[in-house]
Amino acid sequence: MSAVLTPSERALLRLPPHLRRYVVPQDYEAYTPRDQAVWRCVLRRLVRHLATRAHPAYLRGLEATGIGTERIPSMDEMNDKLAQLGWAAVSVRGFIPPAVFTELQAMRVLAIAGDIRTHEHLEYTPAPDIVHESAGHAPILADADYAAFLQRAGEIGFRAIASAEDQEVYEAIRALSIVKEDPAASPEEVAAADRRLAEATAARRYVSEATRASRLYWWTAEYGLVGSLSAPRIYGAGLLSSIGESTHCFSPEVEKRPLSADAAEVDYDITRMQPQLFVAEELAQLSEVVGDLARTLSFRRGGDLGLREARRARTVNHLVLADGTAVTGVVEELVEGPRPAGPELATALAVVRGPTLLSREGKALGAPGPLPAVLAFGGARVPAQGSFCLSFATGLALSGRIAEGVASELRATLGGRELPVPSRALLLASPAVPSVAGGPGDPGVWDWHFGAPVRDEDGEARARAHRAGALAPELAGLYRAVRALREGGRAGAAAVAELARAARRFPDEWLLQAELAELAGGEPQPARGAAAP
Repeated sequence: MSAVLTPSERALLRLPPHLRRYVVPQDYEAYTPRDQAVWRCVLRRLVRHLATRAHPAYLRGLEATGIGTERIPSMDEMNDKLAQLGWAAVSVRGFIPPAVFTELQAMRVLAIAGDIRTHEHLEYTPAPDIVHESAGHAPILADADYAAFLQRAGEIGFRAIASAEDQEVYEAIRALSIVKEDPAASPEEVAAADRRLAEATAARRYVSEATRASRLYWWTAEYGLVGSLSAPRIYGAGLLSSIGESTHCFSPEVEKRPLSADAAEVDYDITRMQPQLFVAEELAQLSEVVGDLARTLSFRRGGDLGLREARRARTVNHLVLADGTAVTGVVEELVEGPRPAGPELATALAVVRGPTLLSREGKALGAPGPLPAVLAFGGARVPAQGSFCLSFATGLALSGRIAEGVASELRATLGGRELPVPSRALLLASPAVPSVAGGPGDPGVWDWHFGAPVRDEDGEARARAHRAGALAPELAGLYRAVRALREGGRAGAAAVAELARAARRFPDEWLLQAELAELAGGEPQPARGAAAP
């Protein structure tokens, strides 16, 4: 790293190590001449198309966030501009885990997929790409109300509790996006990826908090409209980055509904255009709606609701006790007492499966340990050392010995009935559970010990290699020559005619033909099957 940091290097240094490992160099030189032509084609058409359809902040925000129409933006250009708005951007590969995406966003950092859609998928791609992530999400950040909403949405998504099945759905979506953008993928591979997603979605036992949060994000940040129901404007990135969807969304067949937190109960299908969309009255309403959802989630409500949500999720979460101590692990067992421990807390005992981690205010109080944790709810206090026999107002009784913070010979009874508890465990007592939140209490320490490697790197690398190899050197040279003529400021008729003759060897290369037609003074034609803007 040089003595003078680049804007992107400064953005990277903002991140803790557990997030940095998902960041990759943009590798700007890896973009092919056709990739640059794809960007130019899409952005020029979008800007022209969205002039009267997008929220006014969109066109203003393109320049404010370092995004031009002529070439793919660099992370340095974007970060130089975004820093003035209090945001940053980092380059990532495709779909990253939802918890990583939302934590970055909560830190005011955009995750930008470095790859770009193929010219075959000009209208829409199921994979994250730099058109969607930069030209879709970044420009509206120039509006302070939207920027505040996006950060708040990240915070809520990060704290929402995800289920074990949510992880399977994420992995299936990621695999599908990779194979669909791989020109060498067979129809059988695509069909298998489609089946995997369908099966993972069907296997969900219930709608998790994380799913509800992602739905609201979809209907706002991705597919949101703002203004009146009869004449809304676009602000959602999915619509802003898709010519087809940004046209379809205004058709009468798409139902327009007033936005509320109820949108979190409406599912979506990423493989087709949406049958309904939600309209915010103004961008300032977005934070209000996200706040309405937050008030229903476990990290805000805690108590029995949060404990039960964590238990059915079967995932790692953290329980915040009354003194601020957070216990991270998988909630395995809850025992309700004949008398409540307090308001909204009928649970007398919780068993958290190891490994467990204790933390406070996001900072670990030590390394994770293999022991489970037993949490007793009520007013009694656990001694620091020696034998104990504790009684709680719930009817719970605990006995055993404490040495070096660990309880041994642990026994628990409730109303005279023996409860199955680990004989050796961390033992904590609390009169309340103010919060139960998704993921570990200290994500960095947990990731250091248990973080899995970034998955399917080989699959993404193969897809990129196949895409680069699919562009013949002669064809790449023609795209490069067209670009050089355009950037030169004047394209002579003879030079254009010579390129046009060479391009006849590639009659199916519609994008090259459109570029040449523009240089010759004609009107570029839309892609085959595309709606003209």
